[in-house]
Amino acid sequence: MKAQSMNIILDEMKFYSYHGVLPQENTVGAEYKVSLDIETDFSEAAATDNLEGTINYAEIHEAVKEEMNIPAKLLEHLAYRISKRLFDDFPAIINIGITIFKENPPMGADCKNVGIKVKYFR
Repeated sequence: MKAQSMNIILDEMKFYSYHGVLPQENTVGAEYKVSLDIETDFSEAAATDNLEGTINYAEIHEAVKEEMNIPAKLLEHLAYRISKRLFDDFPAIINIGITIFKENPPMGADCKNVGIKVKYFR
């Protein structure tokens, strides 16, 4: 049996961080939701039930958390930085889909979330 694709999903990880262009955003902070769709080959883990054959979800979360703690002006830059970190830390990653939403953005509009979505390939 062979899988067509194998993906690890971390959906809507929540962080309180200090990203934004406006000084208020860097002082007050906001809630962010980060979702990852990571393609990798975890066929060994599927067959053997051993963690060594896949990527540890907790280690992915920790890497994202560390990057979320470093302020950025733009979500676009933040997504790039998180993706680069994950590619560097986890050589088994084939590609990364990342979505970042900022809740209650200070833009003078009634808007629940604003965000970005990008897919990076090695």
